[in-house]
Amino acid sequence: MVVTTGAELFTGNVLLTLAYLEKRLSFRQLISNWWKVWLANFIGALLVVVAVYGSGQFHFGQSMLGAMTVKVALGKINLSFVEAFVLGVLCNWLVCLAVWISFSAKSITGKVVGIFFPIWLFVVSGYEHCIANMYYVPAGIMASQDSSVMQALVSMGISEQAVSSLTWKAFIVNNLLPVTLGNILGGAVLVAGIFWYAHCCSRVPLRLTAKSHNISIQR
Repeated sequence: MVVTTGAELFTGNVLLTLAYLEKRLSFRQLISNWWKVWLANFIGALLVVVAVYGSGQFHFGQSMLGAMTVKVALGKINLSFVEAFVLGVLCNWLVCLAVWISFSAKSITGKVVGIFFPIWLFVVSGYEHCIANMYYVPAGIMASQDSSVMQALVSMGISEQAVSSLTWKAFIVNNLLPVTLGNILGGAVLVAGIFWYAHCCSRVPLRLTAKSHNISIQR
């Protein structure tokens, strides 16, 4: 949806690093785009959380849906900083590869098919996506405030003490910060940086060699 509608997603916009490396974008413009889109994505995710909470969806299946949402959120905030960071790197490596693949497709069908497999791989592998987590963890925090969801959690063997660790501070420090940094590294270095070097910088040695041998090469 993001690629075909022209919407803005922070993790995909990490590929703007390519424009910066090509000197078509200043560092200030790059950072400006990143923080604005990151913040807008966060606001959008929180609006979805409020809508889902207000719809009563967390009560579905005798509140087991809400309980599973809390369980997922707990798993995310209990990752170590290094684990969350590396999972973020792996995630946006695949996400930005998906966006890169979409560049080569001319039709919407081609874009969808090209994007599907890298995104599918990152989801089933359990990698960490900062924007997705902007929904999952706040949704877990809100769901945990519901008494019926707490009862479902207890029936799953999750104690109230464990749920009490699910806070906004834990979310930002233990998950959102390391995952965001990992997403930046994964997309900026492993995709934008490597492909820029392969397709742009690889021309430089040839030109230097040509000059050193007084050979005229036209591209």
